[in-house]
Amino acid sequence: MNRPFQTSRRRFLIGAAAGGGLIVGYQLLGRPAGAETFLDMTVAGEAPLNAWVRIAADGTVTVAVPRAEMGQGVYTGLAMLVAEELEADWASVRVEQAPIDGVYGNIEILVDGLPFLPEDDGMVAGSVRWMTRKVAGMLGLQATGGSTTLRDGWEGMRHAGAAAREMLISAGAGKLGVGRGECRAEKGRVVHPASGRSVGYGEVAEAARRVELSEEPRLKTPEQWTLIGTSPARVDIPAKVDGSAEFGIDIRRPDMLHAAIATSPVFGGTLKSYDATKAKAMSGVVKVVEAAGGVAVIADNTWRARQALDAVAIEWDSGENGTVTSESIFARFARDHDEGDIDTHRDDGDVEEALAGAATVVEAEYRVPYLAHACMEPMNCTALVDDHRAEIWTGNQAPPLMRMAAAEAADLDGDDVTVHTPFLGGGFGRRSETDLAFQATAIARQVPGRPVKLTWSREDDMRHDMYRPAALSRFRIGLDAAGAPVAWSNRIVSQSVVANFMGRLMPGAPMLLKDKTTAEGAFDRPYEFANQRVEHVVSETHVPVGFWRSVGHSLNAFCVESAMDEAAHAAKADPVAFRLALLKNHPRAARVLQTAADAAGWGTPLPAGRGRGVALHRSFGSTVAEIAEVTVRGDGTLKVDRVVCAVDCGRAVQPDGVVAQMESGIVYGMTAAFYGAIDIVDGAVAQGNFPDYEMLRLADMPVVETHIVESGEPLGGVGEPGTPPIAAALANAIFAATGNRIRTLPLQKAGFAPAGVA
Repeated sequence: MNRPFQTSRRRFLIGAAAGGGLIVGYQLLGRPAGAETFLDMTVAGEAPLNAWVRIAADGTVTVAVPRAEMGQGVYTGLAMLVAEELEADWASVRVEQAPIDGVYGNIEILVDGLPFLPEDDGMVAGSVRWMTRKVAGMLGLQATGGSTTLRDGWEGMRHAGAAAREMLISAGAGKLGVGRGECRAEKGRVVHPASGRSVGYGEVAEAARRVELSEEPRLKTPEQWTLIGTSPARVDIPAKVDGSAEFGIDIRRPDMLHAAIATSPVFGGTLKSYDATKAKAMSGVVKVVEAAGGVAVIADNTWRARQALDAVAIEWDSGENGTVTSESIFARFARDHDEGDIDTHRDDGDVEEALAGAATVVEAEYRVPYLAHACMEPMNCTALVDDHRAEIWTGNQAPPLMRMAAAEAADLDGDDVTVHTPFLGGGFGRRSETDLAFQATAIARQVPGRPVKLTWSREDDMRHDMYRPAALSRFRIGLDAAGAPVAWSNRIVSQSVVANFMGRLMPGAPMLLKDKTTAEGAFDRPYEFANQRVEHVVSETHVPVGFWRSVGHSLNAFCVESAMDEAAHAAKADPVAFRLALLKNHPRAARVLQTAADAAGWGTPLPAGRGRGVALHRSFGSTVAEIAEVTVRGDGTLKVDRVVCAVDCGRAVQPDGVVAQMESGIVYGMTAAFYGAIDIVDGAVAQGNFPDYEMLRLADMPVVETHIVESGEPLGGVGEPGTPPIAAALANAIFAATGNRIRTLPLQKAGFAPAGVA
């Protein structure tokens, strides 16, 4: 039985047709859809004014935040948007995770997934974007990802705050017995300047609920902002400091059991047989069951469940994938590069003619490996199932998808499943996947009425991830006799992230548009060539791939910006000047690059063995330039001395948050650049834990200087854009220091690792 998927199949097909995103619209005037849902979460003395704002009698403002907080600061950023327009006292603002409701859907995540250049405002692109927004209103799904949270909330949540403000002003004026136009809102109060009297929001919140707005409220102008553009204390920090913050791994329920599960080490493998005789006799074991394609042990604590699982004798059938290796995968990529079906994402001018007439042609092949998400919080989900309902607790990036998976596993309708979303100890796209929700619910179904917490080991996580795709990327770059670039040809071979993700959710759902994520960061870079072509060949393997922080940008930025450096070297040109010459019609990107170069002292002499490398990348509505400065020592060990970062994200809603996210993205990207590699041996992942999947150590962390370049352009994301440029900046700096051009990651396999680990 598959009722939850059947009831929403039409919606999912619409989403797949528009690019695979999962989003929904919002309504703000009058009684917004979702206000009743938020009302269900009120306590005595609170008044919900719309789907985003509740106000208590003491003036406390509770903001419903519809996105997951995984350390990126969205609880604070989204609450700031509401509080700014509401004219709330920031000290009185609290946040609460929004329930599942269509009103909280993420429109931007789907629109951003369309395969158009950011500057493409032509009729076709405009029409498709318009249609996509309309379709988005039909989907009713919430998702956190794509660095879209503040971009999506920018209009909607400000309007929610403004609507609540106008309702409160009307109610306050009535209580004061004066005309509405004589009052204004100020720091959580409705003020009547002429008489000096005022009333607090809490005093009139209940009356404000009955106010009907006749027109859309006016938003404040940037000159009127008092909160946006500042850096108040983050609202999630106190609980994380005093230990009261609740992550998925912290969930405790009465009469709770614990579970561990084993599934085939080879993706696509099946269970042949198992003998649980020894496990069933072990202390604390409640049950050994088949569930979700594997074998699970239910016990009275996680350790006992894990120990008993190790005692189960399991035989797997690896099938035809049991001989696949990383080498055979790249051999397949090389074959498909020449023989596979090509998706052309950009084709300007006549590339072949320009290459034929070029004085110099630079040819290069770059390779990047699979990468795991490696979230610090172990993957986990707690589920409770009985005959009529199911309830799950799990850190996740898409509550409606978790509900659907749990409903399928429990054979229930979606409305009979409740999803709780605590803090996430890292997400990076991994916690948008539904495997844990399905497994935990399927296991809990075996012990009706008792909650079961499924906890994966680190080895489970490393070997059963949905990985950042491996890829092969080949370039041909033509230069004229003066070294000026005349042609750019780039063909990428990798798996399709969206096709994989949608295939797990809706097997057989059609992909009606090209998967932009496979070529993003390659076809939509800001550099202009009269003749340029960017292509992608989908080459599927048995390894499951998914969304990984910055997705295709993470791999294409390394390849593109390294190839740009090769071209600059062949042209005997300064790498920054070479790039600036290609950005004449993109002053925003040029300004970011120049800002980083100036701050890094680009062009000033360095001692022998030291080098600077630059990379510029545009992603998720933001442009980031990073310059790495490294020292390569005589013994081959490497020290990253500093990284200078310049970012234009339109406006910095919370500048400290922007800086923190740039630093976070750089750390994540450096870890991947130096160490990240998931190797496939005999069809399975070879790595199992951090000793063989290294993390960057504190001692090897460089000084990071971040410069925010305010442009006033539409809001861009900041959660992911800091990650893509750093690998290329490091590789280009190593080349500058040693003359060694690195075309395959990770750097450690090329002999370059920070001194603290080498």
